[in-house]
Amino acid sequence: MPLLVREPLPETPEQRTLLQELDNFSHVIAVSPFAANLLLDHIDNWWPQIPLGLQWYGVGSGTSSVFARHGLKARQPKQGWTSEALLELPSLQSLAGDKVLLARGEQGRELIRQTLEQRGAKVSVMPLYRRAQPYYPPEQVDEIFGDFRPEVVIALSGETLNNLNALAPDYHASLHRILVVVPAERVARQAEESGFQNLMVPDGLDDQNLVISVASTLAAKR
Repeated sequence: MPLLVREPLPETPEQRTLLQELDNFSHVIAVSPFAANLLLDHIDNWWPQIPLGLQWYGVGSGTSSVFARHGLKARQPKQGWTSEALLELPSLQSLAGDKVLLARGEQGRELIRQTLEQRGAKVSVMPLYRRAQPYYPPEQVDEIFGDFRPEVVIALSGETLNNLNALAPDYHASLHRILVVVPAERVARQAEESGFQNLMVPDGLDDQNLVISVASTLAAKR
C-alpha cells in the first residue's frame, strides 16, 4: 500500500546551471535511490562523461548501489542509513570552501545542509521531486484494515507514518497496537508521539534484513 507518491520536478534554469557546473563540486550527495536516479538522468543530459574527481555519497546502501550501477564508487555509512550516520563520515568533517551538491526532494530535513554549512561547505540543494499522499477510496481502506487486518506495518519514513494516520483514522486503535517497523530511532520517537505503541527498528532496510528482523520479532512474541 504505497503511502507516498514521488513526482519528478521539471528542470529549472537554476538546476541547469548547477548541472553545467558539476565539475566545480567536490562532493555529491543523494538522500535516496529515487534522488540518485533522477540526478544521474539529469547529468546524462549534459555530460557525455561524468566529470572525474567528484566524491559521491549515498545515505544508505540502496542509494549507493544506484551510483555503483553507473560505475561510480559512492561512500556510505559503515553503520546505519540515516543522515546522522552519513555526517559521521571522515571525508565530510572538514569542508572549508568545498562545494557540495545535495540531491533531494522538494521538502525534507535540513540536517545535512545545515551541518555541512556549519563545517565550512558551500551547499547547493537540487530539489528533484516532490512527495504527495495518494488517495485511496474508503472501501479499499476498510478492506485492508478491517478485513485483511495486518499484524505488521512496514513504514520506512516519518511521512509515511503521518499519511497512514491520516488515511485510516477509524482504525487507529488497532493500528497503534500492531507491530510497526520504522527506519530509525528518530522516527520511532515520532511514532510514539502519534500513538503507536509497538515499534521496531530493523537491522537494515534492505529486503533481507527487513524479512529477518520482522520474522525474528514475531517468532519471539509467539
